[in-house]
Amino acid sequence: MATAMKTANHVKAVMDEGKTAFGCWQMAPGSNISRTLARTGVDFVVVDCEHAAMHDAVPTIASCGVSPVVRIPDNQAYMVKRALDSGAHAILVPLLYTVEDAKKLVRSAKFPPQGNRGFGSPFPQERFNPSLGATDYLQQANDSILTIVHLDILEIETKEALENVDEIAAVPGIDVLFVGPFDLGNNIGHPILEGKIHDNLHKAIDKVLKAANATGKKAGIFCSNGEQGRKYAEDGFHFISAATDIYVLAGGVMASLATAKGQGPAPRLTGPYGK
Repeated sequence: MATAMKTANHVKAVMDEGKTAFGCWQMAPGSNISRTLARTGVDFVVVDCEHAAMHDAVPTIASCGVSPVVRIPDNQAYMVKRALDSGAHAILVPLLYTVEDAKKLVRSAKFPPQGNRGFGSPFPQERFNPSLGATDYLQQANDSILTIVHLDILEIETKEALENVDEIAAVPGIDVLFVGPFDLGNNIGHPILEGKIHDNLHKAIDKVLKAANATGKKAGIFCSNGEQGRKYAEDGFHFISAATDIYVLAGGVMASLATAKGQGPAPRLTGPYGK
């Protein structure tokens, strides 16, 4: 049944319809940045808490009818709680190594009986719908908020590690397997250099997609630009970050300056590993 919270969680609603959700990544702090990104037509904005301030960004993004996704720095219960209590529609959590790590994350993200999340913040329900009360939020949150695992520590050359990915995907309460290709490439010994992706990294990314599909979950990926986003959408990924605020800002100014100075197209600056 589609509850008020499920309906208000735009990114979940898009994926539940069998469509690909497209969004962007916010690294610069400030609600004006959040509002600008949220009004571009995206389905979600990932607020990277290593760089941006979620307590300003989350309500601003939600007020634009877009889903705020909070990426926390580590799989710690108090970080999960803070992100969810700010009103996040989804949390994106890195540095999970084992099935038990995934189960720990679910316990932190869910109210009893599915988990042990504490209840009491007066803020999160408003980030979904102003008409919702605290009781509504308590009753609907477990089924309405997405829990996303950021898989960047995989050694896919071993059978044991592949089985571990499949088992993580199968954990109840994990909704999306998300790939950070830059970190994943570094961690399997095939860093992305000059925008070139090694065949083994392509295989690792494909294994995550297959693991998600095999367990009825969604697969997401970080992309440096729209061309990469289109490619991975065609491959079957469901949740795609197609731009990052800092790189788009710098690249746009560089292109305008090059045109103004009659220097022709500027070097393309789209992200940490993309050209």
